Amino acid sequence: MLSFVVPAHDEQATIGAVVAAIDSAARSAGVEFEVIVVDDSSTDATAVLAEAAGARVVPVALRQISAVRNAGAAEAKGTVLVFVDADTLINAKVVAGLVSAIGQGAIGGGSAIRFDLPHPRWVDWVMPPALWLGRRARLAAGCFLFCDARVFRAVGGFSEEVFAGEEILLSRRLHREGEFVILPEPVETSARKLRTYSSWQLMALVLRILAAGHRGLRERQGLGLWYGPRRADTERRE
Repeated sequence: MLSFVVPAHDEQATIGAVVAAIDSAARSAGVEFEVIVVDDSSTDATAVLAEAAGARVVPVALRQISAVRNAGAAEAKGTVLVFVDADTLINAKVVAGLVSAIGQGAIGGGSAIRFDLPHPRWVDWVMPPALWLGRRARLAAGCFLFCDARVFRAVGGFSEEVFAGEEILLSRRLHREGEFVILPEPVETSARKLRTYSSWQLMALVLRILAAGHRGLRERQGLGLWYGPRRADTERRE
């Protein structure tokens, strides 16, 4: 069985569509599955909408993405864990691809990604080399990662020493344990952060993290892109 784990904080705008996409994709792929939405201190209707869409809701108050994902994994019954962000849409080809990869001996992986529209023009220039590097380095994007549940628990799950970048650390751990693949089938994730932060703000954040190294990810302060107040996404297409 596949256990889809969706960490969520104030995601009422997208959570219904995300759960519906998972349900449709898994049913089309013909697999047994469950959907767990880990509602982390939401102040909106995230939990209500997730439950209405068919998900099992697990409430937590952690405000740390890695810990929220681990909390969902602890509740999961499946032999394969699939972590999907609450603003990311998957499809049947992605589910079929991960099932095939696991069946052929892979212990986990990620997928190609594409951003929804509209997004800044520079994204179309940056994404091809970024996807190539991610595939070469066997690094899953944070919005979508899957793995064998036993191996996930054996390597300690997502690192709770960091507040961002935990998917990179887990990708490396899993890659050391066995075959870790990046599926060519893309998931579609929201470009809202690219729409609500300027390119200069994003560049400054990246440079600050690079300068601080691993140390810069050990506390929530300075990571407003992930933990700051939600900025209004006025350009989002319904």
